[in-house]
Amino acid sequence: MKQIICLAHAPWRARPDRTQQLLARLTDTQILLFEPAPKKGDPIPEQGRRVRAHITVYTLPVPIPGPFETSVIHRRRLDKIVDFIQQMMDKHHFREPVLWCTCPDHAQFLDALAYRGVVYDCDRFWDESAMDLESDLTRNAEVVFAASFGLIRRLSPCNDNIALLPNGVNPVLFQQKERTVPPELADLPGQRLLGRVGGVNSQVDLEPLLYTARHRPEWTFVLMGPVTKPAAAQLRGQDNIRLIGPINPLDVPDYLARCDLLFDLFRRDRAGSDVASIHIYEYLAAGKPIVAVVDPDVPDLIPELVDTAYDGPGFLRRCKAAFGEDPSLPRRRRALARDSSWAGRAAQVSDILEATGLF
Repeated sequence: MKQIICLAHAPWRARPDRTQQLLARLTDTQILLFEPAPKKGDPIPEQGRRVRAHITVYTLPVPIPGPFETSVIHRRRLDKIVDFIQQMMDKHHFREPVLWCTCPDHAQFLDALAYRGVVYDCDRFWDESAMDLESDLTRNAEVVFAASFGLIRRLSPCNDNIALLPNGVNPVLFQQKERTVPPELADLPGQRLLGRVGGVNSQVDLEPLLYTARHRPEWTFVLMGPVTKPAAAQLRGQDNIRLIGPINPLDVPDYLARCDLLFDLFRRDRAGSDVASIHIYEYLAAGKPIVAVVDPDVPDLIPELVDTAYDGPGFLRRCKAAFGEDPSLPRRRRALARDSSWAGRAAQVSDILEATGLF
């Protein structure tokens, strides 16, 4: 029987992340997914949640120690986590499964668990403080999946078996021709809407958005996702910026269909990253013009299909130009989205694991 122990770097949630999207499609594999311990004071979710017929989720009892924690308490916490994982493996009759790791901290478990091989799925540029652990994890992995060419260059000194595996999308969700206008956008008929999906916090550079909103008061900017109080305070007073809050993942296509342009903003904690986010692939599936504010030191995310800017004036110019773009671009974006389905990404994962003997 194919078995995977997944150490996830984020909780299992209603809006699926990359790990959930991939593993949910490996339906011929039994998977135990271990999500991080909750924040101090928060309750531990129900253990052994069957989130899919082949996936059971457990919450770690304590946080994984950081890379610089070397005390006796560090060792005890690590031992407690290892004992918990081993107990769950025994309960579910897991014998030498594939160990699926998703962040550098998981290198600490390489010598503590029994497995037949290691997969490192890397979807971001982790902080430099984690470099030693990430190098160790990459060296010991039978297969490394990297979400961008930049990540491949970063990891290739430690492993020759690295496969490019960008993020993806569920294009079927965007194929419906008639859409319902969401209630929050129903009072904006005829207005030009520019939309963004994703959370907004102190790491998001809001200056390009504010600059453009001030210079184009006739445009309405719709932010779909959670917004922290400091970020909301920074946006306060700009009447043409509307905060929608979190939206149901299944409703995302309806919101994007109402927008005339979709955009993304630079995150300070993603400096140097050339990874195209899951949201960018959703934008592609919607077919709408896309403008992303990015780090000027990295290559364009998806040349020709995603326009890039580096500051407020550049963002304004790109948005204005995008409204008069080549009419063939929506079709090309949707075609790329179809070729970037999560089902296709998962099939690639399965084929590679079969070829390497891990399955």
